[in-house]
Amino acid sequence: MTAVDAATPLVPAAREANILEMRGISKVFPGVKALSDVSISVGAGQIHAIAGENGAGKSTLMKVLSGVYPYGSYSGDIVYRGQLQRFRNVGSSEAVGIVTIHQEFALIPELTITENIFLGSELARGGVIDWHEQHRRAAELLERVGLHEDPKTRIKHIGVGKQQLVEIARALHKDVQLLILDEPTATLNGRDSQHLLELILGLKERGVSSIIISHKLNEIEQIADSITILRDGHTIETLNVKAHEVDEDRIIRGMVGRSLQSRFPDRDPKIGEVFFEVRNWTVRHPQVPERLVCNDESFAVRRGEIVGLAGLMGAGRTELAMSVFGRSYGSYVSGSIIKDGREIVLSTVSDAIRHGIAYLSEDRTTLGLNLLDDVKDSIVAAKLGKISRAGLVDDIEQRRVADSYRRGLRIKTPTVDEGVSSLSGGNQQKVVLAKWMFTDPDLLILDEPTRGIDVGAKFEIYGIIQQLAAQGTGIVLISSELPELLGICDRIYTIFEGRITNDLQTADADPETLMRSITTTQKKATSR
Repeated sequence: MTAVDAATPLVPAAREANILEMRGISKVFPGVKALSDVSISVGAGQIHAIAGENGAGKSTLMKVLSGVYPYGSYSGDIVYRGQLQRFRNVGSSEAVGIVTIHQEFALIPELTITENIFLGSELARGGVIDWHEQHRRAAELLERVGLHEDPKTRIKHIGVGKQQLVEIARALHKDVQLLILDEPTATLNGRDSQHLLELILGLKERGVSSIIISHKLNEIEQIADSITILRDGHTIETLNVKAHEVDEDRIIRGMVGRSLQSRFPDRDPKIGEVFFEVRNWTVRHPQVPERLVCNDESFAVRRGEIVGLAGLMGAGRTELAMSVFGRSYGSYVSGSIIKDGREIVLSTVSDAIRHGIAYLSEDRTTLGLNLLDDVKDSIVAAKLGKISRAGLVDDIEQRRVADSYRRGLRIKTPTVDEGVSSLSGGNQQKVVLAKWMFTDPDLLILDEPTRGIDVGAKFEIYGIIQQLAAQGTGIVLISSELPELLGICDRIYTIFEGRITNDLQTADADPETLMRSITTTQKKATSR
């Protein structure tokens, strides 16, 4: 029984009725038709999944439903609880019980859990916030979602899995009847993902309907009652899970228009000599000096080799990568970096780029992109000198370069003048990848490069990674998905509590071996 199950039951909605019908929804942006006559129906008290490639229109459809794109900016009808709705903004959809949890959380890190839950709907008497009552109500909501944290804790001091639960607690405060979750487990580890799925099922038992957008097909198969597949802004089909109409191959075929015989491209690796080494690397936590986030870690990369870093969330994978990339995380204590046989000092990000090191962040919207830029500015941002003459950017060359990457990486955008904020998550990720490819790196560190993108786009990115390796680029791949590491890497280092615990050839590894190495301290690996 989940924490939600134990709460006071709601009156279940009539299961035979639809809580929502979206009929013939079309939405046009300049130069692109994002949605074309899309229709979906969601049963009351049911979980409805929406699957599709990045750019298929999933998030756009939900923004229409939630009022982000208001009535008048699209065509078609929204019928909610039997009534035609014309939502003018997000507040009008929330007023009738439709609440959206976006892939990028809408939480304010400097505020407390309580302040975030009640932001915009504070409990006040005579214009004065009743903090005692808010903390009490927040504690009740946290109990219902199974989050055991002090409501006065600041959001920046809890992990992303707990932040997701705060988002759901906030939705419960708003008396949610239809909960929309956009890639809810994209940033979560396996344990946190399972807890969230159980929570959604618990809400269903209490009569709350849900729409879930996810690229993790095994998860939507696990909890969804029905699945609608979108492709290129069109409804392809809706599948009834209980009628056994669903398997992953059928979903993938509907999403990409073809079957994927393999989730990973074939590859014949051409691995050279060791060219990059990190030796005895030790780094302190930026706020807690007594804590070592990297503790005497050493690893090596060969030319043309794809090396994985496996570990649980908080193990120190990202901290290691960022600290190596120009000491952009933590406080450096000791250790050395050897490239092509000589020691180099990477004190800044500029140093790292100049020495041929690139780092694709796991947080593409905050650290990977400036969402105010267009595609062409984003692609050349990390090395403007390549397209500058006498200190001035060559606009013609910039456009030529950006358009070449747009075609080569199949970035779905009508022109390179399009703002990156208007692109889907998968296409934004391709822009970030293009930005770092443009720097001509010898070593490319990829931190969760396929997080939140669909199987088709993943296959394309795997192909790009393999092409770079074939050209002699060394790749370091950080991923929380063990099958991804086993499917794409030549060798895998495992990390536990800031220490590298094992160094495994992929041919000798399996999920059980990796899991054992990322959850316990084993032998200290030596650089190879």
